[in-house]
Amino acid sequence: MSALRTIAILPAAALIATGGATAVSVSAATVAQAAAINPENTAQPGQELNAGGTPKNGGTLHIAMSADPLCLDPHQISSDVEQLIGNIQFDNLTFLGKNGIPQPWLATSWTISPDGKTYVFQLKKGVTFADGSVFNAAAVVANFNQMLAPATRSALAGPYIEPISSTKILGPYTLQVNLSYAYSPFLYVLAQGWLGMESPKALAADTPAQLCQHPVGSGPFVLTNYTENVGVTYVARKGYDWGPSELGQSGGPHLAGIDLSWIGQDPVRYDALVSGQDQLTQYVPAQDAASLKSNSSFVYEDIDRIGWPFTFDFNTSAFPLNNVLVRKAIIEGVNTQDIVNTAEFGQHAVATGYLDPVTKYYDPAATVPSFNVAAAIKLLDQAGWSKTNSSGYRENAKGQELDLALPVSNATTVSPVYDLLQAQLKANLGVNLILRVETYAQAQTDRYDGNYSLLAGVWHTNTPDVLYIKYDSSQIPGAKHLGQNLAHLDDPTLDNLLLEARQTTNPTQLTKLYAEAQVRLTTVDLPGLPIYQNSVLWAFNKKLHNVFVNTSHGTPFLTYSWLS
Repeated sequence: MSALRTIAILPAAALIATGGATAVSVSAATVAQAAAINPENTAQPGQELNAGGTPKNGGTLHIAMSADPLCLDPHQISSDVEQLIGNIQFDNLTFLGKNGIPQPWLATSWTISPDGKTYVFQLKKGVTFADGSVFNAAAVVANFNQMLAPATRSALAGPYIEPISSTKILGPYTLQVNLSYAYSPFLYVLAQGWLGMESPKALAADTPAQLCQHPVGSGPFVLTNYTENVGVTYVARKGYDWGPSELGQSGGPHLAGIDLSWIGQDPVRYDALVSGQDQLTQYVPAQDAASLKSNSSFVYEDIDRIGWPFTFDFNTSAFPLNNVLVRKAIIEGVNTQDIVNTAEFGQHAVATGYLDPVTKYYDPAATVPSFNVAAAIKLLDQAGWSKTNSSGYRENAKGQELDLALPVSNATTVSPVYDLLQAQLKANLGVNLILRVETYAQAQTDRYDGNYSLLAGVWHTNTPDVLYIKYDSSQIPGAKHLGQNLAHLDDPTLDNLLLEARQTTNPTQLTKLYAEAQVRLTTVDLPGLPIYQNSVLWAFNKKLHNVFVNTSHGTPFLTYSWLS
């Protein structure tokens, strides 16, 4: 084995110089840049909101969330709800510090070999899971194995630790992890909610379906009941005393419990918050942002996040979007500024590329083609869609109508963005966008079977490696892998750029590689239609105190919050 060197918690420049993880922190300049683009941006990662006063023990926090992911096992799902509920029940090996650098949590320290392929973790002693099983090196191995197991069909956690080639237990609390290649995002992804540690006893005894219903964590709250499409209840964990030191507190949670309700309809969720039925929601409808901001009883946040903007993925493997001329025509034929102004009430800024501006190595020069209906029409003519039928839709020489299918889940309020896009595509280009309203389960099946023309969504992570997750050809969904390359993009040149970026920690090289990748995506591949930047809107009643802004996700971190 290569000689290992100890990596202390160092400033970004020092960490890079000693061969550690690439610093992908959100710099002050980047935050200022994002604020200029999105003036609604409020709190910053690591900030403690509504702080002050003497914490009061007891009380149950009521939270309103949107669609139920129908599974609570973080290793199996990719739902964004895990960004909030993950740290209610689970702890992570690392915690992203306010400076954007991974800090110790359940892993108290680590060493990295000079070639970046071997990590040795020292683990915290005295940590247990809610079922009494012990957290140790064997528990971490069990978690990694479950994330990577084909039966888990992990949509996110597995792909994030895909470079792990083997592990070796060097002692009860010492673990060696070997990677197939140097993987600069490794310590960062370990801090994300989807990679929380689960009980090895439960992992061994339960099926994936059972883990979905009742996973067991080591976190500050214990799951007591889960009713699909209704809600989840948690109680405070007795004896918990291993929260991340970054929070500056110790001991167990102040809250006696948390009750979470799944409320898919925007007006109902908003009413539940303002009426006092719930004290927090991670999903503020954009149309209600102004009223919440002006209401002195609430704290409202609009936080820009690292990752991939709200985008309509194009299925580049299926007709008719397998033709790049059609993809470019749709991008040029849609006025995204009008859509954002109308549907998002000024709470989001328009996206012009495939990375959000607060993401390290974002290149503002890499932008998709701008709105130009005349140019878009020429492209469609060139692609063979030159005829128009009696319904006003384009046809090709075979008489096929230019139809695009967009699956939409009926579990939540259908976004007005979809209707506005549908209207523009018909009026501007003669394209028939079919909004296919389905159950959540059917929409998920279609998502991973490739049964669509377009899919809408955002993708949040805490590194620019989001481009690998979204666009590397290895991430195209398959029978054994729920990858997130929903554009089904297969570009070997892009693959090489993104893999090389994963393997280097040199900032100059990373700047070059990610710039080349972004330029290729916005000029050659055009795998989707970016709409708006990936900011998260959430609000809470001021009766809730000490709400920490999760440094990895920009969402509420509630371990030491309390109710007055």
